[in-house]
Amino acid sequence: MLITPSSPTDLDRTGLTDALFQDGPDGPYVHGHRRKVVSAELFRHRPSASVEERWQHAYDRLRAVNEQLPVSPQWFVADPRGLAALHEWAAVVDGATATVAGIHFNLFLGSVLDDEESPARELDAFWSLARVGTFLCTERAHGNDAAALETVARYDRERDEFVLHTPNDGARTYMPNTSPVGGPKTAVVAARLLVDDVDQGVFLFLTPLSDHRGTLPGVTVTLLPERIGSPVDHCVTRFDRVRLPRTALLQGPHGRLGPDGTFSSAVGSPRKRFLHAIRRVTVGKLCMSASTLGGCRSALATAVRYAHVRQISGPVAGQRIPLAAHRSHHARLLECVATAYATTFLHRAVTDRWITHRPGEHAEAERLVAVTKGWVTWKARDITTESRERCGAQGLFPVNGLAEYSANADGAITAEGDNLAVWCKAGAEMIFGHELAPQPPQATGLESLTDLGFLRSAVTAAERHWHLTARRDLRSGRSDDGLGRWNNASDAALALVEAFTVGQAADAFTAACARVTAPSARAALESLCALFLLGEVDARAGLLLAHKALTAPQVRALPRTRGELIARLAPHLAALTDAFDVPEEHLSSLPMLTATAAHPAEPARTEP
Repeated sequence: MLITPSSPTDLDRTGLTDALFQDGPDGPYVHGHRRKVVSAELFRHRPSASVEERWQHAYDRLRAVNEQLPVSPQWFVADPRGLAALHEWAAVVDGATATVAGIHFNLFLGSVLDDEESPARELDAFWSLARVGTFLCTERAHGNDAAALETVARYDRERDEFVLHTPNDGARTYMPNTSPVGGPKTAVVAARLLVDDVDQGVFLFLTPLSDHRGTLPGVTVTLLPERIGSPVDHCVTRFDRVRLPRTALLQGPHGRLGPDGTFSSAVGSPRKRFLHAIRRVTVGKLCMSASTLGGCRSALATAVRYAHVRQISGPVAGQRIPLAAHRSHHARLLECVATAYATTFLHRAVTDRWITHRPGEHAEAERLVAVTKGWVTWKARDITTESRERCGAQGLFPVNGLAEYSANADGAITAEGDNLAVWCKAGAEMIFGHELAPQPPQATGLESLTDLGFLRSAVTAAERHWHLTARRDLRSGRSDDGLGRWNNASDAALALVEAFTVGQAADAFTAACARVTAPSARAALESLCALFLLGEVDARAGLLLAHKALTAPQVRALPRTRGELIARLAPHLAALTDAFDVPEEHLSSLPMLTATAAHPAEPARTEP
């Protein structure tokens, strides 16, 4: 059922909110708690603060989050849904808080707790945040190829210790938050384990970096230049023969060092040992994509409210009308709203898939998390950019809360594995390691362009085409030229990944529609899902016409159908974004939303 034009009050906003935050058995409670935490005064937008003050604010907020955890820290660290929800809400108000929280709770504490020795460790300082945890993996010369990193930890048999060392400038760890800001810090450091001069692969080592007096001997920390987005104390870090106790090595089935100094591993490949050691990065991908979900929904809520506040000249002399009255304005926002719902529902489904997957399904679930991170963060950047543009010059001023969202999405696109590199890996695996989508029936021309099943079938046709094309292109290269064969197939493989992910988002969206019982909310969601899929089908219309998944009249009717859907949804634009439940405390702190309709607020400025 599609919604028909009606008054905005006819839409059940609560039903939409419930659908968005139906995230596992305790979704409403978990998200409600995180929302309440970031509604406090400590989390208010403070654009006038200096960069250094904002660094400190992030750690102050991290401690406030820690103090209000609804469960024990140990339980929280082991809960991917809870970690992702924290990122989702922290990013609404401060991307830096989301960043340092993800590093401390997931990458640092998660890695430590995954270690077989962790029950014997003294971790109270990390639970209380008397010491902040950080994670050092990528190096100046090794980013996406971190498995080739050069930092070494040499085992000293005589002293039963490790010697952690950075052998050259390219091996300096790049961008971790290792400055003294925020208090004493300890890192989990990825380093190449050398036992009797034999390279056993990359492992993680628990390494104190600083105390209340500053960095410890042998540790050199250099601040990096300010980057775009919410500021974090990013640094380059170097180790000069730092001695660590035997207990510094985080152990597991991928590698153990016996009491006699004998190394053993159940994982034969050094690369697989590395991937096992950094396995918390997969949950990190869920957290990174969650942070952009929170950011893009907040950006949309801000832009939509501004579209109703900002009054401009109407077609009649002396008339003033809101920006939202113009189709050219609200149509772009509505298409972003449809995508924001799609990314949210996909993230919920993939998080659940990651939590519930069986051992034999690990590789597939891990790949699904990875491709979702790429798609969600790319879409979030598109949404935040569009939201900023729809607010004109007001959106350029940091005081109005929009300027950093796109830059924060850029950061997430690069963090936890650069999106393009992640998709290339997934595409290469899927060419022959993923089941070919079934051949959908040819279009008859009688199908409705708002039929969700028909639109999903069209996406399936695109996925199948690119899958077959990638297989053909890979086989067509010379057998002795692996890179050349991949280069030949890479475009089709990336298109396969995208079509597959869009299909997964469509499935998650339609499943969410089916769970909603309130008629108006369900009808609105179905209309949004149709709008989302129409955009994806329209972008592939030529290909789909060639494969007879669409008829020529259907292709010609796509723009008109999208226009009709937008007209039906337009009266509900505000309700659709109110359902995002962005804290009013945040929105009301933004000057451009608290001004009179005729005269939007000017950003605060310092007079000379």
